[in-house]
Amino acid sequence: MKILLSNDDGVNAQGINTLAEVLSDIAEIVIVAPDRNRSGASNSLTLETPLRVTQVRPNVYSVQGTPTDCVHFALNELMKNEMPDLVVSGINHGANLGDDVLYSGTVAAAMEGHFLGVQSIAISLVGKTHFDTAAQIAKDVILQHVKSPIPAHHLISVNVPDLALEQLAGTRVTRLGARHHAEDMIKQLDPRGQEVYWLGPPGKEADAGDGTDFYAIEKGEVSITPLRVDLTAHEALQQMRDWVNP
Repeated sequence: MKILLSNDDGVNAQGINTLAEVLSDIAEIVIVAPDRNRSGASNSLTLETPLRVTQVRPNVYSVQGTPTDCVHFALNELMKNEMPDLVVSGINHGANLGDDVLYSGTVAAAMEGHFLGVQSIAISLVGKTHFDTAAQIAKDVILQHVKSPIPAHHLISVNVPDLALEQLAGTRVTRLGARHHAEDMIKQLDPRGQEVYWLGPPGKEADAGDGTDFYAIEKGEVSITPLRVDLTAHEALQQMRDWVNP
């Protein structure tokens, strides 16, 4: 089995390198990841400047671009003659729960793999300590996929509590929860006296009840959420037809 790894925390991040080490027992690993932290890049592509790619070591490539750029380059150029069996994005340094998936470079990298026809998994650690736990969960999910493939037309987002493996309370299939709006922006002055603005912290959970990814993490469970890229509100189509043609 051949697995393409990418992320949004950068090619030297602890998460992706822990994941590569653990998965090397079951697959040939190729890493194509941003040259620096590109968290929050979502599905952005670099269109106005060329991508610069550096081979860091065997099977490890650093890209001056976004997570989506990385997977796009890997599947359309680097590996086009021998496509991977899976794209795995992560381990993200922090959660990708609820609305986070709309902004997440980690989920975007997996989504690009999905767009280009390769089954894809995003994995995130809800914290910054137990990367070994998240890597083992990723390995277990991949082995389950080998045994019984993930349903077609979906990618999956996996969030792992920041706990030792033996402390996990189990695994739950979840839906995305939702947050309130983010907190107010933070205004400061730079050393030259110019105003600068920082994004505020994420808002508190608004929809975090039983069945959501937030709820599973709160209970110490691994959250596995199937995602689809078709954003069409199918249930609203007839209502919109009636609105357009009253």
